[in-house]
Amino acid sequence: MKIGLLGGTFDPIHLGHLRAAENAREALRLEQVAFVPAGLPPHRPRPASSALDRFAMVSLATAAHPAFVAWDVELRREGPSYTVDTVSRVREERPADLVVVIVGEDTYLEMATWREPERLFALCTVAVVARPGECAANGSSLPPPGLGARGVERVSGPGLPISSTEIRQRVREGRSVRYLVPDAVADYITKRGLYA
Repeated sequence: MKIGLLGGTFDPIHLGHLRAAENAREALRLEQVAFVPAGLPPHRPRPASSALDRFAMVSLATAAHPAFVAWDVELRREGPSYTVDTVSRVREERPADLVVVIVGEDTYLEMATWREPERLFALCTVAVVARPGECAANGSSLPPPGLGARGVERVSGPGLPISSTEIRQRVREGRSVRYLVPDAVADYITKRGLYA
């Protein structure tokens, strides 16, 4: 099976995440895309909402898509959530599967600073999704942040310029987040009183 892994804090998950995953799924013919909320992200501040809330929102957001699934592998692990550990574990548990890590262009440029980048790039293919307003099909090359990479694939497609930071700010201000997040996620945020 060809599996895409899309990690992040998902605080909250929004339509931009889902569109990027769909672009990668379609372009690379992924059979499944696993959304993997980080337990303790090493490169970002601690999430505003709990691991349980973030996993619940990811589960709600992905429930209607037959190829999307929420994985709690990083939430069950102690300490910082390192992508190389997650990919290594997936490869051990599913040796016949091909693993593709899905990232945005900004994240791709940071991957050289991640834990064991050479090992990570040897374990998987990396799909780099174009940022909204940019066209990944323009033929420009990406700098190689990891030597020994199995492959780096550029993914084009429509993107949505939405950020989790903006969504949290809108909630704090008492403004609507409808049509920025799936309806079930908007309802969950309201019912749980998140980000207020």
